[in-house]
Amino acid sequence: MLEDTPAADLVSAVRVIAAGDALLSPSVTRRLIEEFARRPEPGVVPALPRDLTDREREALELLAHGLSNREIAAAMYVGEATAKTHVSRLLTKLGVRDRVQAVVLAYETGVVRPGEAAPRSGSPEPA
Repeated sequence: MLEDTPAADLVSAVRVIAAGDALLSPSVTRRLIEEFARRPEPGVVPALPRDLTDREREALELLAHGLSNREIAAAMYVGEATAKTHVSRLLTKLGVRDRVQAVVLAYETGVVRPGEAAPRSGSPEPA
């Protein structure tokens, strides 16, 4: 139930649940249906945009392994501002709103796979 559910509906919902039945409010059901309708069919792999540069693909892979902008910069041998630019352009080209969505897309498209080791950082090893 949502927090804006009228009191009478909430009382009815408690009775339904107390009787051992499950309950989803119509608005929650509608949201679930809309979400599943937007998802691609199982087995359909989304594709990355063709205009991604090699550096943007590299940034996506590093991002998907959880690296920060600073770590991406070190791995790509560029400044942090340049790494931020690569990530920003990447998010725009992918049509995603944040890094998390980019990571999900990286896994869905096979750019990275679960259990795959992260690329080594470009920073020198400590002595």
